Amino acid sequence: MNLINMDSENRVVLNVGGIRHETYKATLKKIPATRLSRLTEALANYDPILNEYFFDRHPGVFAQVLNYYRTGKLHYPTDVCGPLFEEELEFWGLDSNQVEPCCWMTYTQHRDTQETLAVLDRLDLDTEKPSEEELARKFGFEEDYYKGTISWWQEMKPRIWSLFDEPYSSNAAKTIGVVSVFFICISILSFCLKTHPDMRVPIVRNVTVRTANGTAGWFLDKTQTNAHIAFFYIECVCNAWFTFEILVRFISSPNKCEFIKSSVNIIDYIATLSFYIDLVLQRFASHLENADILEFFSIIRIMRLFKLTRHSSGLKILIQTFRASAKELTLLVFFLVLGIVIFASLVYYAERIQPNPHNDFNSIPLGLWWALVTMTTVGYGDMAPKTYIGMFVGALCALAGVLTIALPVPVIVSNFAMYYSHTQARAKLPKKRRRVLPVEQPRPPRLPGAPGGVSGCGTPGSGPHSGPMGSGGTGPRRMNNKTKDLVSPKSVAQLFTGPLGASIVAMSPRTMLDLNPALAMGKPNFQPRFPTPLAATPPVVSAGDTAPSVAPPVIPVPSIAVSTLGKDSGISTSTTTATTNSGNLETSKKAFL
Repeated sequence: MNLINMDSENRVVLNVGGIRHETYKATLKKIPATRLSRLTEALANYDPILNEYFFDRHPGVFAQVLNYYRTGKLHYPTDVCGPLFEEELEFWGLDSNQVEPCCWMTYTQHRDTQETLAVLDRLDLDTEKPSEEELARKFGFEEDYYKGTISWWQEMKPRIWSLFDEPYSSNAAKTIGVVSVFFICISILSFCLKTHPDMRVPIVRNVTVRTANGTAGWFLDKTQTNAHIAFFYIECVCNAWFTFEILVRFISSPNKCEFIKSSVNIIDYIATLSFYIDLVLQRFASHLENADILEFFSIIRIMRLFKLTRHSSGLKILIQTFRASAKELTLLVFFLVLGIVIFASLVYYAERIQPNPHNDFNSIPLGLWWALVTMTTVGYGDMAPKTYIGMFVGALCALAGVLTIALPVPVIVSNFAMYYSHTQARAKLPKKRRRVLPVEQPRPPRLPGAPGGVSGCGTPGSGPHSGPMGSGGTGPRRMNNKTKDLVSPKSVAQLFTGPLGASIVAMSPRTMLDLNPALAMGKPNFQPRFPTPLAATPPVVSAGDTAPSVAPPVIPVPSIAVSTLGKDSGISTSTTTATTNSGNLETSKKAFL
């Protein structure tokens, strides 16, 4: 019997989310400095009637948590989201880095997803219209918004910015976006067509020469060609729009520094500035011999195509895919450079081993070009090995190139698919989520001596487990060591002498004995003075209290006296119920004494 009692004393019952778990206290002590290792009966979530600890947490995760205490290995449940798993581990005081290697990749997958969602938030792919408060916070006049002193410029600035920088914010913004795309396409098309020979105008000059017989002659000399004058006017109109757009966006931008540092904006105003620099050079430096070389810098106007990223989410995702795959691309370039150098050196010496009068590899730098073309599977055919050893090296070079390029490509494709799938999912999500109210904290347990008694043992209907007697249940409970202590003669005597005695004495004797037969162990002596049935529970006045100044209405109530409880307790208590006036109160006291 003692062994059974010791085993029950060492066991602890944990009720997590409605699922009861039973384990040994020694098991919970295996991992110190955690929530489960510091369980005491003084905690608010301890139920002395059921002898269990209740936690309103996720039961599925707790099964793995308890298994971690038992086996020392923390596994990740596949049916639980990663952030929820981390929140539960934080509540129980465990380290999420202790997850086993077999579950680590599945567990950390949510971190990659969170990073992806954070990147998509920075890309401004969401077309939801922000509120006025968010706009005020974004443009830096939040205080004026709360004070109600917004000026006309503060009111117009977000609207102008939305028109020129957020193409999908309104119909007017869509119209301006279409106009911007139109001018970008016209500018690029003009830049390309003006290099066609049929679109250029030759510059002809009349050159006078003297013949051998001394007579003068002349001929027409075409020194150069210039683009047609129509392309100049087209460029002027397009760059006028680009200049206007840059100035408006800069003036209405919420953050000037971020606007200047943006890569797309840098391309925009450098391309626009190159047009004005070209005009200055044609006006003042056209007589220089190498003036045409300066036109090479106008090629930056082609970079205006990146401005289309503001109008296409697909281009944003593509650019972000290359950013996210920077490590894989760097690894690809490194392997290519390594293979090019190795195979260029091999083919150079392989072609010199045998007699080869038509050797194309006169130096290793020429072999670098051949290795690059071969490894990228382009194969121009301008250079080719002629010897058998050189052909063998060329075959190895082609196979190595295929493997080198094929290995990192799936990673880049998976990154693009991940960004694209999350973008599509965000577009289909509802814009407004249901508001979840904050969790109402349960009332703390009442201390002994406070009105209403201790939680679970107070007045009828009070406490988290209130029953017919307010003592934590609606029926008989399982007897255990804790309940035995509660109903021992000594504890019952202390219970009746404390502030809870009033509430318990107010109940009828038969009801108390029926609900908890263990009270009969103390053998209380009930002496009803009135045969009248109990109509209502009167206010309780202990023996040391004074009578109330205002007499309550006359209600026939029984007066119950409790004699010595138990043989060993040696405690004699007396309680009285209030009567109609102070005289009846004194009479009742004398009768009980």
